[in-house]
Parts: sequence; structure tokens; C-alpha cells
Amino acid sequence: MNNQAAADRPSNAETCDNFKNNYSELNTHCFCISLDQEALELAFRKEVGDDTVYQLVRERCPHLFAAHPVFIDKHRVAEIQRLIQGIESIVALPSYRAHILKNAPAIARHNTRHVQGVFFGYDFHANQEELGLIEINTNAGGAMLNAMLARAQRACCEAVQQALMPDTQVEHFEVEIIAMFQQEWQLSGKPTHLKRIAIVDENVSAQYLYPEFLLFQHLFKKHGIDAVICNPEELIFENGIVSYQRKEIDMIYNRLTDFYLEQAQHQDLHQAYLSDAIVMTPHPQAHALYADKSNLTIFSSHQDLEALGVASEVQHLLLKYIPHTEMVSPEKADFLWKNRRQFFFKPCTGFGSRAAYRGDKLTTRVWQEILLGRYVAQTLIIPGERYLSNTEIEEKMKFDLRAYTYAGKLQWLAARLYQGQTTNFRTHGGGFAPVYSV
Repeated sequence: MNNQAAADRPSNAETCDNFKNNYSELNTHCFCISLDQEALELAFRKEVGDDTVYQLVRERCPHLFAAHPVFIDKHRVAEIQRLIQGIESIVALPSYRAHILKNAPAIARHNTRHVQGVFFGYDFHANQEELGLIEINTNAGGAMLNAMLARAQRACCEAVQQALMPDTQVEHFEVEIIAMFQQEWQLSGKPTHLKRIAIVDENVSAQYLYPEFLLFQHLFKKHGIDAVICNPEELIFENGIVSYQRKEIDMIYNRLTDFYLEQAQHQDLHQAYLSDAIVMTPHPQAHALYADKSNLTIFSSHQDLEALGVASEVQHLLLKYIPHTEMVSPEKADFLWKNRRQFFFKPCTGFGSRAAYRGDKLTTRVWQEILLGRYVAQTLIIPGERYLSNTEIEEKMKFDLRAYTYAGKLQWLAARLYQGQTTNFRTHGGGFAPVYSV
């Protein structure tokens, strides 16, 4: 953009007033709401009592929080909730559960005692024309970080001041988080009170989202639940009890990406789960029923949905908002390669966008690796776009949406801004962003 064009643009306040009911224009022209670093530091200090977690974020995760929020149509928020409930209704079908679990690892068939699984994440692409569910995660990260972010937004014009979330809404969300874990404990049928949670991940202190684990630890303790953060191999399973440093553990908040606990260092945890010595949330069965990306081939197939006995109105909803997805196989290799620009290729049990490729970026070497693996090809839906400035040199970001849910209820909606093929938290000005509906 040349200097004259920039000068001809209306002011932020004028722009937001003119386009306050048009989310696409706001994503292009509104820069009134921005991240306030001082407010962010204050939010972290209020949550944990000092600056340690905030400083850790600054040092380790400099691109964790985006410079500006994302706007979407409130009708789309309602459609996201409807779609989530539609998927929940399918997962509840005995025909679907039997179909999925018969081919899943044995641990996925273990009786979960009604435990639902915390922090499911439904990820969407939403551009001006389309809304599409691109994947479901069963250990979605970032919820607590987005709560901190909501407290750190600054509006510089009255036209959009009303869009900001009040602190009371964030506080209510934190209360909901505690209630969710308490509900998991009650659903498991345990007769005692929930006393201690272990937040578990591989090489836990080196994880990119380790600051969030610290936030959870403080939140649990604030509500009278002891919490430890540890590696899975630090947990000891003896005499029917799981312990960490001689402290008995009641519940595992599971952030592992070894979804079926198959690795050697997870065998104690594997046995403890099968012995019902521990309540684990989310658990292996949740991943099999929701998050394995091969499930999207069913959710996007009229023939498969009809065979499962899915109600016609639910079928219509899924076929409208879930892009067609199919398994990659040698029989389809020629067709998929020739039409690769129309697809995104993902490993069925992948996570964090690892080993996922846009078709137009594929090399023949990577294609051969895909053919040897267990992959799906998903019809490409272009992500939405968010501009970060109206200066001469404009920064344009892609964004996706993440809906955090529990038992089918939408708890929080966030966005992730990025450049490149997939979300990466490596782009200046990118990262988690608040979502405001108009």
C-alpha cells in the first residue's frame, strides 16, 4: 500500500463504527483492540502471585499471544455449537462406538466409568465464504492461556470497547474448569473427595506450553486441590496406588501425545489405568472415538452416516461443515497425487500439525512417505485472514478457530494467528488471539 492509500483510510474509530456488523471488514481494517503487555503481566501476577510464569512466557514463548483479536459472525458461533452437539450425538450411538472400537487398540475399549475427557478442542477454518471443521483434539492446550489473554486487551475507541470480556467472564470460566475436573471425579464413581491431580506430559518442563501447566497448578491449589507437574516415568504404581514422590495421586490430567500409552516409559501408567487405580482425563477411548483423523472420513460421508443410522438433520449439518475426507491408499494414489492441490494430508494419529502437508507443497519424497503411513486427505478449506496493521507495509495473518468443549458444551472460543502452512507460534504478531462475535 502506498502512503496516499494509507492516508485515505478512515481512522480506527470510524472504521469500527462503519463495519461493526461486518466481521470480515473488521478483520481487515480494525486495529482498535490490541494486546496490552502491562495488563497481561498484571493478569499473570494476579493468577499466580508473582512474575515467574509471565517471565517464563516472555523468555520461552515470545510469539504465544497475538497482537490483535479475531472477529467472526455470531451466527457461526451458533453453528459451531450445533456441529459439536451433532458429533456428540453420533459418538453416543452404539453402532458408531462398536465400529470404531473394534479396530482400536485394546486400551481404548477399557471401561471409562463415564469419564468424559476434559478440554476437547474442535479446530475450524473460517473464511468469508466457508466454515469447516478440520480436526478434533482430545488434549487441546491453551485454555488457561486464553483466559489470561482475555484480561489483557486494550480498546482505543468507544465503538468496540463493549466487545471486551469483563473479568467476571474469565473468573466464571476458571470456576467452570474446576467444576469440570470435579465432575470427572464424580463420574468415575470414586467415593472420596478429589485431593491431588498430576499434570503429566513427556519431558514436561521443556514443553512449549509448560507455563500453562503452572497456571493450572496454581488454579487447582487455589480451589483446594493439590497439583503436581511431572513426567510419566516419575509416577510409581505399586499395591494398587499411583504415587509421585510418595504422594498418592487421584487423577491424571493427561497431556501426553502417546494417546494409547504404548511407549515403554508409560507402562506403569498403562497398567494403572487398566487397573482402575487412577482416573485419567482425557483417556485413550476419547482419542479413538473423537480425535483419530480417520473418523473424519465417516463424519464427511453420507453413505457411512446413513449406515450408522444418523438422523438426517445431523447428517446435513456434518456434510455442510466437515470437508470431505478420505483415507490415503495405494488404490487412490494416482488420483490424490494428480489432485493434491485440493487436499491437506494429515497422519491419522498426528498432533500439533506435525507431518501434515498442504498438497501444493508436497514433494515426491514426502508423498512416498505418506503412502507408507496411515494418512487422510482432507479437502482444503482456506483459513481466514487477519491484518495486523494499516501502515504502508501490511502484515497479513492466517487464522484458525479453536472451540474448547466439555461434554458437548462450548466453553471458550479462541483463535490462532500464523503464517506458513500450519499454526506454529513462531510468527511475530501471531499466536493465540481472542475471538469476538459481531
